[in-house]
Amino acid sequence: MNVLGIIASGVAALFITVALAKGARRAALRPHAPDESGGRAPRAAALRRTGGATVVLGVGTAVGVAMWLGAADGSAGSVAGLLAGAGIVAALGLVHDLKPFRAALRLPVQTAAAVLVVCLAGLSPAAGVLAVLWIVLVTNAFALLDHADGLLTTVGLVTAAGLLACAALGGDLALTLLPATLAAGLAGFLLHNWHPARLRLGASGAQFTGFALAASGALIQEAAPSGRAAWAALPVLATVALADTALVLISRRRAARSLLRDTDDHIAHRLRRVRVTVPGTAVLLALWAAVPVTTATLVYAELLHPAFLLLPPAGSVAAVFVLLRIPAYTPPRTPPSRTAARRTAAPTTGAAVPSAAPAPGAAGPAPGKGAPSGTARTAAGHPTVPPPPTGRSAAGVAAERN
Repeated sequence: MNVLGIIASGVAALFITVALAKGARRAALRPHAPDESGGRAPRAAALRRTGGATVVLGVGTAVGVAMWLGAADGSAGSVAGLLAGAGIVAALGLVHDLKPFRAALRLPVQTAAAVLVVCLAGLSPAAGVLAVLWIVLVTNAFALLDHADGLLTTVGLVTAAGLLACAALGGDLALTLLPATLAAGLAGFLLHNWHPARLRLGASGAQFTGFALAASGALIQEAAPSGRAAWAALPVLATVALADTALVLISRRRAARSLLRDTDDHIAHRLRRVRVTVPGTAVLLALWAAVPVTTATLVYAELLHPAFLLLPPAGSVAAVFVLLRIPAYTPPRTPPSRTAARRTAAPTTGAAVPSAAPAPGAAGPAPGKGAPSGTARTAAGHPTVPPPPTGRSAAGVAAERN
């Protein structure tokens, strides 16, 4: 495949994604009847969640047309496996966007899609097993980044650019097809996904992006010349996604929370708690991703010593430990102390004496003196006289005194 074919495929993916995303945005912003008073229309919310399908269609159409025109050359099987596996997980994600189900149910489908990629690429059994594990891990790691406006789009764009450079340096231009079109598609979708986002990648676009990046990295590493440090350079490209996953797992483990239940404990959530804006978070993580991507590309091009690959993971580990100090969960409500509970719930020692109407002919208080504070009064303003504690009536007590 020549360079002009790669550029043409990228431009096609860009324009198709922009056109589809614009139509989806208009449909999502069109007023619909809400499902309840004060609520948003369920159709509009579903359209926003499924915005990632525009990236899938744009990238898939561009890659499919390029393969039909014979642009993949001798690597048609590998490119077809990449596109088929990414399409399978994207279809699964679309079903999840429309009707959510448990995250554990996605693992078998992702594993089957990764096995399809490995088989069509012709990898050895040992390399195939490692590639499948790597693809499933990185796919879910990148999918977890879709929790803030523009976050996964920018990080995925930077990572796809690094994979494109590594594939071009490796000499197999056919493997540059999917990273090039994916970078173009994400760039077009970013116009609608930047804060405030009108469309989201959703499970469909997030899993498609993660799977395409992970599978492309595995195949580029397998096809790399033996003299290059591909075994260590390419895994560094996923540093930010893996750091976010490690942060989430460690914090949930410490807090004794479910590992599969998504909460506000990701990198972007913690940065928001220290007053970093949503666009600033996307830019900051894109710059964070650019450091390992640039380092890995330079090492892959043999312009840097492989020892430099230790710096990005080491810095990411330090960043994870710093982010763990930012509170992510609301502290549980402490029960009241025993002393306070006794004070608030202690019963009264004596029975409450009900108020009674004044006896006939009973004289009220002297004018000007008034009744003690808290004494009940009659409709005329005179204080009532409570009955004696013995339970006898006031008339009986008066008769005994006479």
